Amino acid sequence: MTNPLAETATLPAPLAQALSDKGYDSLTPVQSAVLDPAHEGRDLLVSAQTGSGKTVAFGLAMAADLLGDEVRFPPPDTPRALIIAPTRELALQVQRELAWLYAPAGAAIASCVGGMDARSERRALERGAHLVVGTPGRLRDHLERGALDLSALQIAVLDEADEMLDLGFREDLEFILQAAATERRTLMFSATVSPQIERLARTYQRDAQRVIANAARDAHADISYRALTVSPEDSENAIVNVLRYYEARNALVFCKTRAMVNHLTARFNNRGFAVVALSGELAQEERARALQMMRDGRARVCVATDVAARGIDLPGLELVIHADLPTNREGLLHRSGRTGRAGRKGVSVLIVPFPARKRTERLLQSANLDADWGSAPTATEVSARDTERLLSDPALTDAETTAEHPLITMLIERFTARELAAGVLRQYFAARSAPEDIAPVSPDGPKPRARAEFDRSFWLRLGIGAQGRAEPRWLLPMLCRTGDLGKTDIGAIRIFDDHTMVQLHADCEERFFNALGAGGELEQGISVTRAEAPDPASRPAAHPSARDTRSPRPERAPRAHSGPGQNRPAPRAEATSHDSPSRAPARPKPDGKPKHAGKPKYEGKPRHADKPAYQGKPKAPDTPAATDRPGNAGKSPRPESASAPRKARAATGTTTSPAAKTDAPARPRFDPAAARNPSARLDAPGGKGKPGGKAARKPGGKPASGGKPGGKPYGKPGGKPARGPDARPFRPRQS
Repeated sequence: MTNPLAETATLPAPLAQALSDKGYDSLTPVQSAVLDPAHEGRDLLVSAQTGSGKTVAFGLAMAADLLGDEVRFPPPDTPRALIIAPTRELALQVQRELAWLYAPAGAAIASCVGGMDARSERRALERGAHLVVGTPGRLRDHLERGALDLSALQIAVLDEADEMLDLGFREDLEFILQAAATERRTLMFSATVSPQIERLARTYQRDAQRVIANAARDAHADISYRALTVSPEDSENAIVNVLRYYEARNALVFCKTRAMVNHLTARFNNRGFAVVALSGELAQEERARALQMMRDGRARVCVATDVAARGIDLPGLELVIHADLPTNREGLLHRSGRTGRAGRKGVSVLIVPFPARKRTERLLQSANLDADWGSAPTATEVSARDTERLLSDPALTDAETTAEHPLITMLIERFTARELAAGVLRQYFAARSAPEDIAPVSPDGPKPRARAEFDRSFWLRLGIGAQGRAEPRWLLPMLCRTGDLGKTDIGAIRIFDDHTMVQLHADCEERFFNALGAGGELEQGISVTRAEAPDPASRPAAHPSARDTRSPRPERAPRAHSGPGQNRPAPRAEATSHDSPSRAPARPKPDGKPKHAGKPKYEGKPRHADKPAYQGKPKAPDTPAATDRPGNAGKSPRPESASAPRKARAATGTTTSPAAKTDAPARPRFDPAAARNPSARLDAPGGKGKPGGKAARKPGGKPASGGKPGGKPYGKPGGKPARGPDARPFRPRQS
C-alpha cells in the first residue's frame, strides 16, 4: 500500500515510515507548518496549543539537519540535537515520542532528567548519543561536571518555553544555550508568546521566523467546557458526582496545593475510586508509577497540582476537573489541554462556588472560551446515567461464545430470569460509588425555600412562653441542636404568655422526633407536644421588655464533655426583674447591697489634680554647685531636683517626716582613694560597723553585727561566722 506521507518532499523516508506504522494518515497544522520549505534551515518561534502534536512537529523539523540525505544515523558520538523540557514527565514523554519516530533511522537517545540516577545518565553520555532530552537543572549539572559536550550541537529545541520561564529556569536556559555551539539552529515552541519569550528569542535566535500554527478561535476546538455552579460546602460532592456522571476512562482533577491533593485522594479512595496522586512532594519513581497506573488502566482518576501535571500526556484522557479554579488564562488552557488531544474529544469541567462566578466569567472571557453554565449533576441524574450505561453495556448485547455455553446453561437451569437480572444489577452497582446528595443551585445562586412550601407543615407546642422569657433567637438554636433541624426547616414562631407555637416543615417530622427521643423534651426540660395551628386571631404575648415581672428562664443543662471543660459550671441565672430592657441589674453583694451602690458618679476629675506642678529638681544642700566643679566654669547651674531629699534620706536612714526632708544630711560622695584602699572603708566616717555607719544612722535598724536583737543569730555553730568588727574586711575585686 502506498504511504501518503512518503511523497512529502521535506520528510525523510525513515520518518515517513515511522508515521505510517503509528497510524498517521495526515499531518497536523503545526507539523505541516514547520515542514514548510520556506522555513528550512531557519530559527523558528512556534506558538501552538498543547495537544496539537508539537513533539512530533519538532521531531520532523530536526530530521533534515540531522539526517540530510542519509537514511540512518552514523555511530553515536557527541550529541547533535538537544531538547529541553520544563518537567520530568514531559521530558520522558518527549523521549518516548522521539524513540518511535527515529527508530527506523537508528537514533540513540539519552535522557538527563532530575530525580533519576545521574551516574547512569553519565554512562549513557559517555557511550554516545545522537539526541539528548532533559530538564534544565540536570542538563546544567552535567555541563558543569564535564559529562555533556555540546560543541558539535546542530539544533536546540526549547519545548514549552513559557512554562520554563514561569518555573524560574531562565538562568539555567541561558547557561545551557551559551555552552552550546554558536552555529546551531534554535527552535522555540510555546503555547503563548509573552514578552519574556520574545526577549529570549532575540537573544539566542538569529532572525527567527514566527510560526502561528492555529488561530485563537480554533484553540481547544475538541474540548467542551462546562461551568457548574455549586454552593461552597458542596464543592467536593460535586466532584464525586461529576466523576460518576461521566464515568471517564481517565480523569484528571486539578488542585492548587499538595494538601488538597492528599485530601481529595483520601476521600476518593474511601469512595471506591481507583485514584493516584501526583504532586511535587513525590519522588520521581512514585510519579512515574502513578502515571503508568493511569496508562495501563489500574487507576482511572489522577489528582494533581498544576506544576506536577505540566506537560504530561495521558492517552485517552477524557475528563479534566478543576477542583480549584485556575488563577489565569494560561493555567486554564494548560490544564484543559491535557484532554482533547490528537483529534480526540474531551470535557473540561470547572467547579464554580457561587461567590466565584463573576471571577470565572472573566477568566473564560480572557481565554476566549465559551462554557455551558449549569448545576452539578444530582444523585437522580447520576442514577439515570447509570441505568443508560447498564442497558447499553456490551456485556449484555455481545453474542455468547462456545466456551461460555456450559456455564450459561447451568445458570439458566438453576436460577430464574428475575434472579439473574437481580444479580446483574447488584454486581453492576456494587462496583460503583453511590452519588452524593447536592442541593440544587440555580445560575443566579442559592435561593431560600419559598414560604409557600410551609403549607405542608405541622405545629408544636412548647411548654415555655413569655413569662419564661422565651425569645425566637433563644429557641431557634435550641430546636436546631436538639431536633437535628436546619433554619430552613423552621417556619413561624409565635410566643404566648405560657407557651410557644412553632411551625416545622413536614419533611423533617420523622427526623425531628427521632432526634428528640422518647423523653419528648428539649433542653432544660421544655416539654414538646403536637398541636393544632394557632388561631390567626389570637394575639401573641407582648414583648418581654414591656413586662414588669417574669419568671427566670430555665438554665441550660451543661453538656457532657470528654475533654477540657468537663466540669464547666452552669450559667448563672438572670435576675427576675430589671429597670432597663437592654441591661441586666447589678449582681448583689453578700450583704445584699447592690454592686456600685452609693458610689458617686465620675465627674471628670482631672488626673493628678492634687499634685503640685513639676518645679524642677532641687540640689542637695551639701553638694557643691555645678559651676564649682572642674570643667563646668561658666555654665549655668542645673535646676534644683525634687528627688534630692529622697536620695539624702536613703543615705542617712532618716524617716519620711517633713522635717527629715529639709534637715537630712547629704550622702557622702564617692571617694576613689577609698575604693583603692579597702581598709580605709572601715575607718571612714559612716562606715559599716562603726559609729555613724549604716546601722547607726537607721533608728531601730539592724545592728552592725550579730543580727537583729532578739532575732535569729547571724551565724550557725560551725557555719558561716557573723560579720562584725573582727570579721574579715571586704575586698573589692581588682579589675
